[in-house]
Amino acid sequence: YTPYQAEISQGRLEALLNFQTVITELTGLELANASLLDEATAASEAMILMYNSRSRKAIKENVNVLFVDKNIFPQTLEVLEGKAEPLGIQIETGSYKKFELHDKVFGAILQYPGNDGEIHDYSSFTENAHENEVLVSAAADLMSLVLLTPPGEWGADIVFGSSQRFGIPMGYGGPHAAFFATKESFKRKLPGRIIGVAKDVHGNRALR
Repeated sequence: YTPYQAEISQGRLEALLNFQTVITELTGLELANASLLDEATAASEAMILMYNSRSRKAIKENVNVLFVDKNIFPQTLEVLEGKAEPLGIQIETGSYKKFELHDKVFGAILQYPGNDGEIHDYSSFTENAHENEVLVSAAADLMSLVLLTPPGEWGADIVFGSSQRFGIPMGYGGPHAAFFATKESFKRKLPGRIIGVAKDVHGNRALR
């Protein structure tokens, strides 16, 4: 992954650090990685992160239901279903306005804006979810976040999506590299690479 020439490797890491910074600012969350493969697989990573973040009590009681709003992109739902089956996760779909959060739900995924282009205010749903110990992920359109309220501000725990909207080149990940941002508290569970700032042996700023 890292070119051998130190100057080139530091330059590439700086580009990725800038990418992470833009993502944290647009999503309103504290931590972003240096891209995943695409939006659909990033959704499955969000599902797994939420699943692995269940409390001991929830694990003991086999809390294994993921709610996915019906307004999600169809290809994302297909990947979620494929990844959920071997993990023993059950997916329930429906309208976020009508869905009753029950005691078997560990997480929810919402599309922002939706597959039909509609923009909804999910803040009350998210608040209700958190009261029931349910984590919330938002699949977001990166370009729309320039104008819309960042999901982190209305309570989303994870925000992911495709960076293709910004013309991110292929070298950053897959054909349409995904972005993935979350809260500081999930830093040990964050998938993919994270570019950080450190000091080298001479005390100079170094990226790694």
